[in-house]
Amino acid sequence: MPDQPKKPKQAPFPTKEEVLGFIQNNPETVSKREIARAFHIRGDARRQLKDMLREMREEGLIKRGERKRLTKKGELPNVCVIEVTGTDLDGELVAKPGSWDEEGPPPVIYVLPGKKPGTSMGRGDRALARMTRLPDGHYEASIMRRLDRAHEEILGVYRRDGVNGRIVPVDKKARHELVVRQGDEAGASHGDLVLAKLAKGRPKAGLKRAIVTESLGNVEASRSTSLIAIHAHGIPHNFSKATLAEAEKAKAPTLGKREDLRDVPLVTIDPSDARDHDDALWAAPDDDPANEGGWHVIVAIADVAKYVTPGSAIDREAYERGNSVYFPDRVVPMLPTSLSNDLCSLVADKDRASMVAHLWFNAEGRLLRHRFSRALIRCAANVAYQHVQAAVDGASTDIPEDIVEQVLKPLYGAYHARLKERAKRKPLDLDLPERKIELDAEGNVIAVNEREQLDAHKLVEEFMIAANVAAAEQLESKRIPCMYRVHEAPSPEKMAALREFLETLDMKLPKGQRLQPGQFNGILEKVKDTPHDAVVNTVVLRSQSQACYAPDNLGHFGLALEKYAHFTSPIRRYSDLLVHRALIRSLGLGDDGLSDETIGRMSEVGEHISKTERRAMAAERDSVDRYMAAFMSDRIGAQFAGRIAGVSRFGLFVSLLETGADGLVPISTLGHDYYWHDESQHALVGEKTGLMFRLGDLVTVRLAEAVPITGGLRFEMIHEGKNLADRHAARRTRKKGHRGRSRRR
Repeated sequence: MPDQPKKPKQAPFPTKEEVLGFIQNNPETVSKREIARAFHIRGDARRQLKDMLREMREEGLIKRGERKRLTKKGELPNVCVIEVTGTDLDGELVAKPGSWDEEGPPPVIYVLPGKKPGTSMGRGDRALARMTRLPDGHYEASIMRRLDRAHEEILGVYRRDGVNGRIVPVDKKARHELVVRQGDEAGASHGDLVLAKLAKGRPKAGLKRAIVTESLGNVEASRSTSLIAIHAHGIPHNFSKATLAEAEKAKAPTLGKREDLRDVPLVTIDPSDARDHDDALWAAPDDDPANEGGWHVIVAIADVAKYVTPGSAIDREAYERGNSVYFPDRVVPMLPTSLSNDLCSLVADKDRASMVAHLWFNAEGRLLRHRFSRALIRCAANVAYQHVQAAVDGASTDIPEDIVEQVLKPLYGAYHARLKERAKRKPLDLDLPERKIELDAEGNVIAVNEREQLDAHKLVEEFMIAANVAAAEQLESKRIPCMYRVHEAPSPEKMAALREFLETLDMKLPKGQRLQPGQFNGILEKVKDTPHDAVVNTVVLRSQSQACYAPDNLGHFGLALEKYAHFTSPIRRYSDLLVHRALIRSLGLGDDGLSDETIGRMSEVGEHISKTERRAMAAERDSVDRYMAAFMSDRIGAQFAGRIAGVSRFGLFVSLLETGADGLVPISTLGHDYYWHDESQHALVGEKTGLMFRLGDLVTVRLAEAVPITGGLRFEMIHEGKNLADRHAARRTRKKGHRGRSRRR
């Protein structure tokens, strides 16, 4: 009988530790098939492997990702989808995994600058990226390709190029122009700002092809600057016919069941160029003998809920917009102007529907009690911040004397009491200047000035905060859902980075305890009027969490408040309208209160209006950048004093002291050296020269390029960085395991 072939000997079955080690150490993510091949598992043993892998998933040792690929629990695969979420303390792009279903937060992903065309990223962008795990458990992402680009609307400038045309995208991240064939230009003329879409199919060679869908007029026109931001960020800016029709039908209010406060001389205090007035104030000493030295303050807010009812066309569009968006030359309002600038605006000497908060404070400024009502008011005056401050300081103004004596001075008296409460509460007190762009009649920038901060500004802010707190307390007491304004305490990761930075300045932030805003204020006070003032304020700001809207009360860290909601601006914020409706429902003030349908989806609504707020902020910031670039475009070659506002491995972001304009100094222009990114010191350090460019350093730069279409500014460094006292510090920087080094010519 012939010999039978011998069966291959079955290899020993691997342990869970061996399988886990293979998954962790393999250069690529693996599947069950690859594990079986590696450990020579065949036949019935494959079922045993399947059972073991299931157990490992249930025990939390591994997870299964896309296409059944396996990775160690808590780790990301070598290639995955990411979404850019913003920047870290150094201004570097950070991202999150496209999907994360594990307990605890996902690891931080640092996005490397894209080298290939079309791989540069910005906030909200998604991409397929190759991941590299770092020693600290975080990741670096090298962009392979951006996702969903074929479906994006393109905004750019149309240029005639012979028979065909081209589109120069306004997006800073776009590296290449697009070809527009004859007949696809939709009537656009040379120099027009246009909307376009990518043509179907992939080009075999050369530039991609686009089809113009709409021409928005010549890009040189002053109105184009804000239009670019509006379209680039998808800001809804045209109201539907149904919405406009509903707004036109709105009528002036009557007294009805409202509280009649028309004899109370309320005043609105706003910027001199305010387009609407949504809050009014009045104050007087409290006449209750038990509250000696106390105050009665009325905060009257436009009763937008009267005109914007749940489910109406106006309501649907207001929800879609989420908020008004403010540009230097215009406002994209949340509500039609017939409401926002007329019936809902608390114009002097006209009856207006109002939601009123009566607030009673003791002599120390503590809120003792409050009462809300729907009222009919008649403002005595609309006054500007500067005029209010001047009048109270004794200067001559156009404000009537009786308003100064009967309203403004009592308001300042109540405000000084509130300052005592504020001093005990110790909210975060950052010193960050704001700037305002001034335009001429044609929309051209004529000046960029720092916004003046007067006691009049702080007075209004303080009473708005008190009214917001009272609204949240009222709704909690009635157990009615509230849309809170949430600002969580800084994350442990950001606190660790902040502590490490402060240690480089010989300053310490306590560990092992829940930090309070007052502890940050102590740090800020130590550096006040020192060379470190600006940088510490900046780093502390970047360490904070981003505020948002949510139905869960998580408190407001920055204001040091346990409960807080937005109540005071329903003309421009949908969140405030929701709070008004909740108050109406809780107090039985009408049938236009918060609906059961909205209550059932409060979390979804909170996420939506948080996103629209971030969208508005990004659009406003982009618009300011473009105005700044236009303002600077005729000053190419000029030198400016600036401050390093951000440090990354690809360069330095510098903010000019004169205007606040921000631009990039590419690392390639810093000289013939190797530069290391020292994260703990927020600095670039030259390996050979020992030169250090650090966040907050004062520098001198030359303007090399200004591109108004994209808002981009590029600088060249003139003032050299600081020499390290110890040249060996540069070598120590390298040994600390930083994420990479930048070699430049």
